[in-house]
Amino acid sequence: MPAIVPNSLMSGILSALSRRRFVEHLLRSPLVLVGATAAQSPISRPPIASSGDALDVFDFASLAQKKMSAAHWAYLMTGVDDDLTRDLNHDAFRLFQIRPRRFVDVEKIDTSVQIFGQRYPSPIVIDPVGSQRAFDNDGELATARAAHARGNQMILSTVTTTPLRDVAREYQRPLWYQLYSSKDWGITKGLIQKAERADCPVLVVTVDTPSGGNRETVARAGRRGEGECKTCHEPGLRGMMKEHPMYEGLDVSKFQGITDPVTWESIDRIRDLTRMKIVVKGVMTSEDAQLCLEHGLDGIVVSNHGGRQEETLLSTIEALPEIVNVVKGRIPVLIDGGFRRGTDVFKALAIGATAIGIGRPYVWGLGAFGQRGVERVLELMQAELVMVMKQSGATAIGKITPEFVRRRSV
Repeated sequence: MPAIVPNSLMSGILSALSRRRFVEHLLRSPLVLVGATAAQSPISRPPIASSGDALDVFDFASLAQKKMSAAHWAYLMTGVDDDLTRDLNHDAFRLFQIRPRRFVDVEKIDTSVQIFGQRYPSPIVIDPVGSQRAFDNDGELATARAAHARGNQMILSTVTTTPLRDVAREYQRPLWYQLYSSKDWGITKGLIQKAERADCPVLVVTVDTPSGGNRETVARAGRRGEGECKTCHEPGLRGMMKEHPMYEGLDVSKFQGITDPVTWESIDRIRDLTRMKIVVKGVMTSEDAQLCLEHGLDGIVVSNHGGRQEETLLSTIEALPEIVNVVKGRIPVLIDGGFRRGTDVFKALAIGATAIGIGRPYVWGLGAFGQRGVERVLELMQAELVMVMKQSGATAIGKITPEFVRRRSV
């Protein structure tokens, strides 16, 4: 006689089997494999003694971490909540495959791009990263020298730790200026006027910081007693002024915070004040891209702030297709978030991006070797881009079309 299994036990067995099948299915998922591979990529690498020893941008990360305080490293690397969106920005590139073409003469490769009438030798842009003197004594000055040496466009952050005039002197080219709009219009106006006096041709208005993000990684560093560096931070308004020289000379008596929600009314006030091109940074949907066109903006940066603001689980490379489909080449579409390889750059260009921005990778180089580290990061990513262009049969940036990439089936 067959054994009689109680209903409660049978239910438990079926539930366990279902869970097991679900876990097995999950472990076979490309996204899980992607995350595991991405997490392991910088591990067990031999230390490098010079910037020239680096084979890819990840080689700089461990050395930069050793040289920085734990709090500064956490500030650089933090995402929000579980840091999932931060990681997905890079992991999601593996969801896109390159379709290489053959029978093409690839002896000569042209990686130059034109943005707002200015031609650059590379589509790789230095993204705004604040507080760079936390990572290297020369901070933004070292980055500016590297960007000048390589010819890459540099965007300077509102929360630069080096005065704008000094960075512009080292860069020797027109800087783009990234703006955090303040609750106090007087401060916002003063920042814009400083950028205009420095002959910045482009104002990059960040629109993805309507509130603070739940940055647990950096908060946990603070709990270990490493959250405040007495040598470079002072409490209160005086400390903020000392750390962020863009606010020097401005009336900060009503200062309520660095960022404020940006509305179309805000954009209109900014546009009425300046002759600079206005680019908005933080667009992640086709609906907002359409509104940018309707309001006559000059450009868009597809960005989720490096995964530092909200845990959407929407990577920038996955958001890019719907945005370029709306824009249709009428204004430049830049993108940042998770770019670590030349193949990443190639995929974004194929989907339709005009140029791409990098943040954490060049700061790894900065933290490890200063200017030389930043130059080497730019050199490595450029060399990888040239290589994949040759391997794919695309001899110029303008010839990298959507036919070169496809979304893998899962």
